[in-house]
Amino acid sequence: MNARDVETRFQALGAFLIEHQGLWKPRPFTHRQLPWETAHPDLAAWLRQRSLADAEASHNQPHDLPAPAPFPHLAAQARHLSAVDRLPTQPLAPARPRLNVDVPGRKWQQIEAFGAALRFAQTPTHWLDWCAGKGHLGRRLLQADQALTCLEHDPALVAAGQALSDHHGLPATHRLQDVMAAVALGTEHTPVALHACGDLHVRLLQLASTVGCKQLALAPCCYNRINADTYQPLSNAGRASRLHLSIDDLGLPLSETVTAGQRVRLQRDISMARRLGFDHLQRKLRGVDEYLPTPSLPASWLAMPFADYCRELANLKGLSTGEQDWPALEAHGWQRLAEVRNLELVRGLFRRPLEVWLVLDRALFLSENGYRVEVGSFCECALTPRNLMVLAERD
Repeated sequence: MNARDVETRFQALGAFLIEHQGLWKPRPFTHRQLPWETAHPDLAAWLRQRSLADAEASHNQPHDLPAPAPFPHLAAQARHLSAVDRLPTQPLAPARPRLNVDVPGRKWQQIEAFGAALRFAQTPTHWLDWCAGKGHLGRRLLQADQALTCLEHDPALVAAGQALSDHHGLPATHRLQDVMAAVALGTEHTPVALHACGDLHVRLLQLASTVGCKQLALAPCCYNRINADTYQPLSNAGRASRLHLSIDDLGLPLSETVTAGQRVRLQRDISMARRLGFDHLQRKLRGVDEYLPTPSLPASWLAMPFADYCRELANLKGLSTGEQDWPALEAHGWQRLAEVRNLELVRGLFRRPLEVWLVLDRALFLSENGYRVEVGSFCECALTPRNLMVLAERD
């Protein structure tokens, strides 16, 4: 997607998201009855009668669901507006022997796909791996007559990364660096960031454009990890938009779970069903039909009997449970979870449109700062849902 297409698509996505924000902003987890259910009773009833297994089967492909109107029309619009092309690729030079040791398989495949999509007019001379971890991405990109600097804030990862680079005899410098503080970034650097979160990758865009880096590439992640209550658009078009996003809104693109294993999913389901059972209880105890936010809890809480779980959580919120029909409450939590997951399929239609809008805001910012920008996907969603990439280059 070139610069002209970026702006056109950005405006169309913004209009779509604003028009239908009543469908995707309210969260079924916190609302027992969603505002849109009155206007679309057939759709609501159809979704509510489906099982948890039905919801799980449709989670990653909600667009294909044969649900009542207006679901099919919304699905077609969402799919059309959020479609992006795969970025052109070129073969990477073969990796050095054993370079992928210590790299999880899925991560290595992501690195390979990201690297293959890096097609710059000028060959980089000094890679800068932003929020590098152990620097696996930078080491894979590094070729003869090139230098590499890896920036990372975790001392243990810096030490491990330097040891790996030294082991392979590579000209790499691993620096302990808080990227939100002053960073020594120069025009000779080509910054790359694979899944740097929220403010961290925004900081890269702002700093690189100010310093005058000639090239950069990033695949954004975790748009909700920002030090603000609401989203602060980067581009002029973004700031002019009537689309206003909360932290909760920014978490919507991250609700896709294509990479979660079976054990993680089961643990997530148990946690959510218990919270929903407790939600039903706290509404009754307080006499207030509103969601009560609860803190993050250690995984060990899931090993408690359900009654003890509720008593402990109630105690944290200053409530006394008394005697309850605990099996009925626990069953209610699982029933609510099935309803919640199926109702969330409506929000699921807007996951990708919102993510593309956010990525295009970043692309427009770079375009406004003198870069030629290209946006596309660098791998299939099955490898990582965060597969959107921004390539930027100045003359």
